[in-house]
Amino acid sequence: MSEPIFTNDAIVFGVLMISLGFVFYTESLENGFWPKFYKIVPGLFMAYFIPAIFTTFRIISPEWETKNIAGEVVKNGSQLYYVASRFLLPAALVLMTLSIDLKAIFNLGSKALIMFFTGTVGIIIGGPIAILLISIFSPETVGGSDFDAVWRGLSTLAGSWIGGGANQTAMLEIYKYNPAKYGGMVIVDIVVANIWMAVLLIGIGKKEKINKWLKADNSAIDELKEKVIKFTKKVKRNPSLTDLMVMLAIAFGTVGFGHFAAGYLGSFFSDIVASMSSQTWRNIFSFLDSDFFWLISISTIVAIVLSFTKARNYEGAGASKLGSVFIYILVATIGMKMDLNQAFENPGLMVIGLVWMTIHALLLIVVAKIIRAPYFFLAVGSQANVGGAASAPIVAQAFHPSLASVGVLLAVLGYAIGTVGAIACTILMDLASTL
Repeated sequence: MSEPIFTNDAIVFGVLMISLGFVFYTESLENGFWPKFYKIVPGLFMAYFIPAIFTTFRIISPEWETKNIAGEVVKNGSQLYYVASRFLLPAALVLMTLSIDLKAIFNLGSKALIMFFTGTVGIIIGGPIAILLISIFSPETVGGSDFDAVWRGLSTLAGSWIGGGANQTAMLEIYKYNPAKYGGMVIVDIVVANIWMAVLLIGIGKKEKINKWLKADNSAIDELKEKVIKFTKKVKRNPSLTDLMVMLAIAFGTVGFGHFAAGYLGSFFSDIVASMSSQTWRNIFSFLDSDFFWLISISTIVAIVLSFTKARNYEGAGASKLGSVFIYILVATIGMKMDLNQAFENPGLMVIGLVWMTIHALLLIVVAKIIRAPYFFLAVGSQANVGGAASAPIVAQAFHPSLASVGVLLAVLGYAIGTVGAIACTILMDLASTL
């Protein structure tokens, strides 16, 4: 939490953009070291990892502490992730969804949902299994009593890894984990989830080999990509200044409407949820009073509606490419949140998180092998759980921009089942900790 070298967001944003520029420039080179390097490590991973290195060495940081004149500790932080996730992410989703082919997405079949729910089950059973395994070697790591019980804190990870931030907060409210120790769980959440996302991104560079090993039928995904490519070629044109301004108007006009409507809907459903007599039901439906949930949902719905109009022709002017620019900026701000030093702050909890995520991954791999699901469904099904709406589209669009909408739709489903799934996981973790 020490103060980094650069605290001004204008400078930090410049550092992130230089990082992205470096990645794209080196990835475009055709000779020398870099082509060999990017055959192993995807550019998207580097766009995420370089900012993480800068944060680790305190060149930049998402947050830090200083002392005021009175000697009181004051928390400070960058607003770049907030801006990227609340403005650029929904704008990117709009631009990438304009040319969506809903029929082709539905033709992807049941494997997408099977892998998504497999990921959910992996989180639900992974927590208690991790507790049982770690208790054999280090019972104190999974111990604690009353509101200091580790299983209570791990319930917040279950909420985050099945749903998102709103579900995580709901689990904190339900099980009343000691707020003084909650920060340690947040660190485990960030570090483990980001490590897993990095593994998935690296896997994208080897997706052909993985699909071959899985004996996966990738035809539906290829068909969807081919349809988008053909449509893009059909309407392709050199974008004029008017095209660029209209695309930005569509994207950020929708984002503005999304924020406007989300404010009302969040407040409306907040009152409804608060009026429920049962605390259990209040917590289950707590995601409905999340402005971010409504922002993503509304932006996606508006974009789907626009895809049935002439607005979809802006794909020919580079709508998805412009959306990809926003996505990469979001990736860089997510990478900035990753401090590699944090992995060593609480090794016991970190091991629990890593074992938990490993179980989630192994179950996904086994089921993908059995049903011959493509790596795309494995990666996006996992991130729709673990990463939510902020990172599922990132992983999906790494396969192809036309697939970003699949990540969004699954992530929204994750919000809906997040609290129920996390409660089931927590009940099992409570039982596991008493064995």
